[in-house]
Amino acid sequence: MVRRTSSARTTVGSEEYRATLDGLYRRRRFGIRPGLEVISALLEELDHPERKYPAIHVTGSKGKGSVAAMAQAILTAHGRRTALFTSPHLESYRERIRVDRTTIGPDDVVRGVARVDAAARALTEAGAVDRAPTFFEVTTALALDWFAREKVDAAVIEVGVGGRLDATNVLDAKVGVVTTIELEHTEILGDTLALIAHEKAGILHSGMTGVVGELPTEARAVVDAEARDRGVPLWHLGGEVRVDGRVLFEEGQRFEVGLPGRGRMGVELPLHGRFQPGNAALALAAVARFADAVGLPLDDRRVRSALATVVWPGRLERVGRRPELYYDVAHTPESARAIAQSLGELRPLADPDASAILFGSLQGKNVGRILDALAPLARTIVLVPVLSARGMPVAELRTHATGRFPRVVIARAATKGLRLARAATGTDGYTLVVGSDYLVGELLRDAHGLHDEPDLSDPGVGPRPPDPTAPPSPARATSRRRS
Repeated sequence: MVRRTSSARTTVGSEEYRATLDGLYRRRRFGIRPGLEVISALLEELDHPERKYPAIHVTGSKGKGSVAAMAQAILTAHGRRTALFTSPHLESYRERIRVDRTTIGPDDVVRGVARVDAAARALTEAGAVDRAPTFFEVTTALALDWFAREKVDAAVIEVGVGGRLDATNVLDAKVGVVTTIELEHTEILGDTLALIAHEKAGILHSGMTGVVGELPTEARAVVDAEARDRGVPLWHLGGEVRVDGRVLFEEGQRFEVGLPGRGRMGVELPLHGRFQPGNAALALAAVARFADAVGLPLDDRRVRSALATVVWPGRLERVGRRPELYYDVAHTPESARAIAQSLGELRPLADPDASAILFGSLQGKNVGRILDALAPLARTIVLVPVLSARGMPVAELRTHATGRFPRVVIARAATKGLRLARAATGTDGYTLVVGSDYLVGELLRDAHGLHDEPDLSDPGVGPRPPDPTAPPSPARATSRRRS
């Protein structure tokens, strides 16, 4: 068993941090390996850190990161030292692993990965595992171990893919959340909503309670049936959990959330998008059920304060004005439709002739249907490659865009593409950057000068150097404070 390190610490250098992440990123060649055998063995070797704090476990096709961030913010506002684990990251690997408003430090990444690697070597030498841990398994073990060493009171954990066989499905979770279910990761989770629902419902275990978003009929039937089989009582968005009275304002939206036994609570959320009130309601419902399980009194004032200051970057985030510039990581047809509907609310008088879209995508995405959803928003689309070996070539992107957009422009890099998109945007329009976490992450790193931070790139695809001809980044309309 790997023992805890001494409290004496030494500071690691930037080169050591970079080398640690380079080695960690190379593990991506192992791909996604669903199953709990390796992560369970790793955590046993690390003295079961996942058993040292209660958790809220969040899965779903969309919205799970937003729900997790809001749930953590509410618990932190109640004085609970609260961990948050999400993926992927946008600007820095360290975003994935946080306690309250603080990301894991470079020193703790280096030491934590070393601890996990030592555990993996011990297991391999003992013949206890038949393969090396993947990128996500190492990251999960690192996070859960760091949270235990930080002595957190609670954790909010987002799954990587699916749920039943996801590396995070090892928790002492008091509450499970299923946000949405769409056809995604079909090569891993199955090619029907029912099969995907079965995988995501796998986070529901006897002894917990659950909260479920508004699911397609086929998917809800599966989730409800599996919850009944395991004795997990569920609250449903649109049923026991209600959202009413939504009103938009310049910096966000106001609405009321109704929960069983708590009546209605008016909240204000500084996030755009017609999908965010539902996410906030799921987060509040999950925290309410968690609070009941651990004996935590909830204070309405603290709930409102937490939601009024939450930040979740890259989700219809306005990062520039005159004309408006929005970033969103939507990369499915359903999420693209939600963005189009939300922008229709935010900018109902925007002129498509004066608007532009900057778009990049990974291979395997349904780009045709994504662009169908986005086409009414703008007449100009600028296509760029993303920093990934799995990025869709711009020639293929152009094939999809031709006929859907009157003006199709090609750029060799995201920063150059953004300049072109901004130049094509008039005062009566807006610019939308959309299509991939990779694309948004590259632009955010460039805006904040994080050129030395390893990015989301696949092995062998290093970060591009800063473009010396790039203009100053637009002033951000929101704080970069993390919640």
